[in-house]
Amino acid sequence: MQAIRSTFYLFLSRAILVAGLAGASAATAAEPIRIGEINSHNGLPAVGQAYRNGLALAMDELNAAGGVRGRPLALVARDDEGDADQAARHARELVRDEQVVVLTGTMLSNVALAVAREAARGKTVFVVGDALSDAITLDRGNRYTFRVRPSTYMQAAMLAEQAARLPGRRWAVVAPNYEYGQSAVSSFKLLLKQARPDVEFVADQWPALGKIKADDVVRALRQAKPDAIFNATFGHDLQQLVQAGNRQQLFATTRVYSMASADVQSLPLGEGEGIRDWIAVGYPWEQIATPEHQRFLEAYLKKFSQRPQLSAVFGYTTMMAIGAALKKADTTDSDALIEALRGLKLDSPLGPIAFRTLDQQASMGAFIGLVSQQDGRSSISQWRYLVGSDYMPDATYVRSRRPAAAMK
Repeated sequence: MQAIRSTFYLFLSRAILVAGLAGASAATAAEPIRIGEINSHNGLPAVGQAYRNGLALAMDELNAAGGVRGRPLALVARDDEGDADQAARHARELVRDEQVVVLTGTMLSNVALAVAREAARGKTVFVVGDALSDAITLDRGNRYTFRVRPSTYMQAAMLAEQAARLPGRRWAVVAPNYEYGQSAVSSFKLLLKQARPDVEFVADQWPALGKIKADDVVRALRQAKPDAIFNATFGHDLQQLVQAGNRQQLFATTRVYSMASADVQSLPLGEGEGIRDWIAVGYPWEQIATPEHQRFLEAYLKKFSQRPQLSAVFGYTTMMAIGAALKKADTTDSDALIEALRGLKLDSPLGPIAFRTLDQQASMGAFIGLVSQQDGRSSISQWRYLVGSDYMPDATYVRSRRPAAAMK
């Protein structure tokens, strides 16, 4: 009897131990995978909110499908207020205190570079969704940083291809005097001169971000008498530029090629103040008939009851890429996630994309067309979607600028 009793208690103890381990395992499996987002939600409220909406929509879809190995994804957000130092502090705190396994976000390029530096120091994967500067994946790139949106080089290449067809030779540029603007102008000048060695740049205007003196800028541009203008201003600065340019009739005889995307279609301009047939990067959200975009659009409208901005596409695709990488790696280890992201292929609302291993840049493309405003409404016509992989810098160019350590 004693032997039977001993055997019974041994069996019971083992059963309790197994049950405890199973319960612990289930609890661990239910723990969320934390994603840290850093963005300018107050400084760029409409764009920042649209980006976060895209993240939230993708996260909902991923979690509804079971998350990653049964673990839901959770977002921990911080506002950088457009300040690079504040963004860097947030990045350190999110990794150290909130135990996030991936960082994402950033709209301003100088902010993205600050977060990328901290991501490398903390050995944490950082997937940039919106910031544009070439330096993010080239000169100051690191092995932990990836980007979804097409870079300044890629978008400048698209616009330069169109600009090279213009008979005029005299060009002026206007861009905010910080990382993104400098990168955009540098790439556009390089690529347009390659296509048209005969062009000359007769005026450069570099207003401080958010502090443009638009009448002075327009006056200087008019005095240079350019045939065309390359614009990289956005947001409030772009609004001021358009209003001053119309007042001084700068655009009556001068063609504009613009890097601005969503904002160029949604500026709060009054009657007679709008844009007329600028060749620009845009987002014809209501005209895209592909099944993948229709699915995204219907889900977005149902969840948020408002039209998506282009930044929502970037946010959605970024979160989908993070989810796909976590599933592929089957771990939250950073080195494994890097290998999972390099060469990763996935579907986006704009079609299939892939992260190139060489520079960790995604092949998402952009829409180029004629953007106009009339009666308070914006439109983009004669647009084409240009596949990003056709406009990425070649391997020789990348290796000449990207640190060797970033490619290990």
